[in-house]
Amino acid sequence: MNKRISRLLEPNMKLYFLVLVLFAAAVIPFKPALGAVGCVVAVALYFYFRSSNRKRKQGIIQYIDSLTGSVDTASKNTLINSPLPIMVYRPDTGEVIWSNESFLQLAGVREHLFEIRVGDAVPNLSSRWLLEGKQESPERVEMNGRRYRVFGSLVRAAGKGAGQSLLATTYWVDTTAGDEAREKVEGTRPVIAILTVDNYDDLMKACSDASRSAVLAQIYEKLDKWAAPAHGLLLKTDRDNYLFIFEEQYYAHFAAEKFSVLDSVREITVGDGVHATLSIGVGKDGEGLEELYKYANLAVEMALSRGGDQCAVRNRLDFEFYGGRAKSTEKRTKVKSRVMANALGELMADAKQIYIMGHANPDMDAMGSAIGLCCVARKRGKRAQIVLPQGRNAAQPLLDRVRDLPEYAGVFVPASDAFLKVQPGALLIVVDTNRPDIVESPQLLEACNRVAVIDHHRRASNYIENAALNFHEPYASSASELVTELLQYLVEPSDLLRAESEALLAGMVLDTKNFTMRTGARTFEAAAFLRRAGADTYEVQKLFQNDLDEMVSRYGIIRLAEKYRGNIAIACTGENGVDRVTAAQAADELLTLKGVEASFVVYAQGDGVSMSARSLGDINVQVILEALGGGGNSTTAGGHVENSTVEAVREQLVAAIDRYYEK
Repeated sequence: MNKRISRLLEPNMKLYFLVLVLFAAAVIPFKPALGAVGCVVAVALYFYFRSSNRKRKQGIIQYIDSLTGSVDTASKNTLINSPLPIMVYRPDTGEVIWSNESFLQLAGVREHLFEIRVGDAVPNLSSRWLLEGKQESPERVEMNGRRYRVFGSLVRAAGKGAGQSLLATTYWVDTTAGDEAREKVEGTRPVIAILTVDNYDDLMKACSDASRSAVLAQIYEKLDKWAAPAHGLLLKTDRDNYLFIFEEQYYAHFAAEKFSVLDSVREITVGDGVHATLSIGVGKDGEGLEELYKYANLAVEMALSRGGDQCAVRNRLDFEFYGGRAKSTEKRTKVKSRVMANALGELMADAKQIYIMGHANPDMDAMGSAIGLCCVARKRGKRAQIVLPQGRNAAQPLLDRVRDLPEYAGVFVPASDAFLKVQPGALLIVVDTNRPDIVESPQLLEACNRVAVIDHHRRASNYIENAALNFHEPYASSASELVTELLQYLVEPSDLLRAESEALLAGMVLDTKNFTMRTGARTFEAAAFLRRAGADTYEVQKLFQNDLDEMVSRYGIIRLAEKYRGNIAIACTGENGVDRVTAAQAADELLTLKGVEASFVVYAQGDGVSMSARSLGDINVQVILEALGGGGNSTTAGGHVENSTVEAVREQLVAAIDRYYEK
């Protein structure tokens, strides 16, 4: 320390005095007296300089020592007497090194905390954020009924032996009052819910004129009883619609009991077993009443588009769903189909280009509905093109049959070509999906400003927005059924090529499992139209024939199946190369087993894991697979998880099934 100060304060003055002495010595031969005086003066100045410099260094050292001592004293006094609670501990071992009196008081400890663990004093304190280089705990720490905001820093200190150890110094700020005030304010924010009776018309038709008022009164009674704990405002705004406004502090209660009013309303039965069903749309976290009402409208539309009998909650970021376990009932009308047909015809007539696209790896339904729309475009004098993936796909037998027709020369194009050739004013028709992330070409979807959607799957939270036409009917058996309904208003049966009618019928056969699932009166009406157009059921059945290798692979998957909860079959295979179609067929086959009401096939595909799910109708497999990022409808669903293993996905699937049964 002294040497550093000396070098700092005393430049190399010896050189200057040496030069003076040499200069005086050189003068002596010429002026002896003057030279002698010069030497004496130089020596005297040198000793004076040394003496004064020594005194100055001593003064500086004393000042520094005094300052250091003062700072140390002040630091120690600040730590000890600080009103801010402070605790020092070792984050690696959890050993408490020191704490001030303020921390002892808030910890409720009278004696020192030496030689005890942090977990004993503060059970909820984590050191991970300190080790990650953060200076503030991401969460509040609770201790003795109070909440604290914890700040901290890490330093290295000499440990036992030659090593070093980490010390954490933490500072505690009591935020209890502020947190409670904020929660109180947030708890009083309004929440808007829109409740609608899904099947109001069916209920009124099923009961007599005298009992209609009693049924409506029964519905309102159940709604009022359910809403009473929130002390909100419940108003009937239309014959089948209700508005419910309440404070956000009561939302946790409704979420915890899974919006039980869905089950209580379903208990109302009239006529020949017609159950009342309810859909709820909740808007929360909005900036004002207008935005909350907009969220609630979006939410109730989402609930209805997913089949009804459920609650959809829309916040600022995303949707949440509750319920949705009941079977969907057919609710669409021919009036809507006719309106949609006219709108689609006008869009095609005005379009410069027409592209048709399904989901990635299209199946018979996606391909059949796309081929049916090509007939509509041809009738309008337009040329439509179907966007297909490279290589083989699940609809390859159907594609091979249609590709050779002269009407379909140049119709099938890869996504890259369509994206490069798309022009302003082009119309893109998306079939058999409403999710932008699973279409064959998301880039093409972004490039087209006019989009039409024709789909029968339950609407996902990330659906295609701002579509020029949205023919979305979750009550239909298939997209092919919806397209066939449109065809009845746009073309004559004779306008359909035989291969086109068989393609549409194949799509319906696939999604209805040979007309055994999700079939209504409208399904058979559409099939009858296709038969009149020339569809041969024998030729359709040939499209679903398998070779020996596919059958062996399918039954190899079935052999691995295990039962879960007594009525669910789960088959998992880690073998690479399992075909998507084979997995779907295995899931279908598992449903034929006695006592099996739902089936899941989990198989490795690329770097991830895919799932195929089927149900007889009582179990909603779409709701289950949504928890794993999948989708579909109540009886047919699928999904894919990237960068995972079959075992891990199976565990996630089992957990999702358990949560489904807990609802």
